[in-house]
Amino acid sequence: MLPTKMKKILYVDDAHSLRQLVEMVLSKHYLISVAENGALGFESAMKDNFDLVISDINMPVMTGLELLQKLRATEVYKFTPILMLTTEASQEMKDKGKSLGATGWIIKPFDPEKLLKVIERVLG
Repeated sequence: MLPTKMKKILYVDDAHSLRQLVEMVLSKHYLISVAENGALGFESAMKDNFDLVISDINMPVMTGLELLQKLRATEVYKFTPILMLTTEASQEMKDKGKSLGATGWIIKPFDPEKLLKVIERVLG
């Protein structure tokens, strides 16, 4: 029997330490690519087809919400799960994310085990 194809995840965050942490936690279970801002994340997303995108919100060049909006406007990412992993905890910000098409919202600092469970849930 062939091994099941590993799902591909794109993680976008300007914090180097968080990119390392998330990559370390997820790379045991998924193929992970990282980008340090929304513009580079969008570029990566257009070059490859990811099963899930996880993004911070507050980043230079292009914010996570701008990235979310641009991805949702493409045919390829219209229905792809997109999680926001951020320090932004206000209901107003969550509502804005939801209105732009965010699948879920995870507040930093996060528990790596909970992050894995959320990812398993959204990827089925």
